[in-house]
Formats: sequence, structure tokens, C-alpha cells
Amino acid sequence: MDQIAHHIPDTMLRAYAAGQLPRPFELVIAAHVSLCDDCRARLEAEDTLAGTLLEGAATPAVSDDLLARMLLRLDEAAPPAAPARMGIYPGPVAEALNHQPPRWRAAGGGVRQKILFEDGKGSVRLLWIPGGMAVPDHGHNGLELTMVLQGAFHDETGQFRTGDVEVADESLEHTPIADEGVPCICLAATDARLRFRSLLPRLAQPFLRI
Repeated sequence: MDQIAHHIPDTMLRAYAAGQLPRPFELVIAAHVSLCDDCRARLEAEDTLAGTLLEGAATPAVSDDLLARMLLRLDEAAPPAAPARMGIYPGPVAEALNHQPPRWRAAGGGVRQKILFEDGKGSVRLLWIPGGMAVPDHGHNGLELTMVLQGAFHDETGQFRTGDVEVADESLEHTPIADEGVPCICLAATDARLRFRSLLPRLAQPFLRI
């Protein structure tokens, strides 16, 4: 997507390549990389660098028989096919949905959500926000990655369109507002509960698991 303007930071791509990120963040980055030529090229560069470092590392000696058997198994193993896209949902998101349309649940104020994963700390969910609707003002107790799948939203830091990812940390207090027009559908991942200012969102927070 040529119009993507907000990308994954290098440090997060490096951690993703090394398998060091929580599951919620992995899903957002996998979805973004599937659409973004720039981040996909940077990720491939990280993988190449990691492979070069491994090749240069000292390795223990193994028997010729064990090495031959390992190489044979690698030759026989077919690489997994990339998950198929489903409408606006990139392949990794479609796979998380079991290739079924999301079953939305009301989250208040016209907003709907579909939780894809939640373990009491981190979570990843789809958000459906009507055009012109604001998400309650909030801060963060950790990190939040939000990728736009349809429509657009804007906040104090700028505008985010389809494919863009906003990276919000503990320093950011913001009020995301969906642009007028089609509903804004986002994929949002967190590693800690959000910090709401208003009373009603705080009361609803345990039920919404956000």
C-alpha cells in the first residue's frame, strides 16, 4: 500500500524477527508487514542479518549421520502457505478470525469490538468505530499498537489511514476520533490496561477487558 505513512519502529521489527514480542503485538506487526512493502523489506533485512550472525557463530560438532538426517527433514518440510486475506482483513487477522466474519459486541457509544486474544494483561481486538465518533480520552499503562484496516482516525499526533500503525506509550494521552464516512475498523493490541480519565469508561473497563 503506497499510502502507508506510519510504520513499525526498527526496535519492534527487530524484536518481532527474534520472536521476543507478546502475541498481541505479533499479530499487529504480521498484519502490517503483509500490507507494507517498506516494513516487509526491513524485516527481511533483519532476518538476513540474524542469519549471517548465526552462520558466524561457533557451533558444536555433530555426526555426519545426524546432520544428513536433519538436512533431509528440512528438504521435505514444505514452508507454510501465507494465510489468505478476507475482505479488509489481512491474512494474519483472517486466520485469527478462523476466516469467519467478526461477531461484534457493543462497547458503548456506538463502538463495537471483537476480542481476538486476552490473557488478563495483554490483548488484541478489532474495534468498529462509527464515522465521526470519538473513543474516550485515555492514557496507557504500557504500550498500544493500533492498525487501521478500514477508514481512518485522527488524534493529537496526526491522522492514521488504512495500513497505518500508531504506536502509543505511557507518555501519550489522546482522544482518537474516527474520520467522517465509513466506520473506522482497527486492530488494537496492548500489554497493559488503558488509563481512562472519565468515570463511565472506568466503570465499564472490567466488562470490556481493555
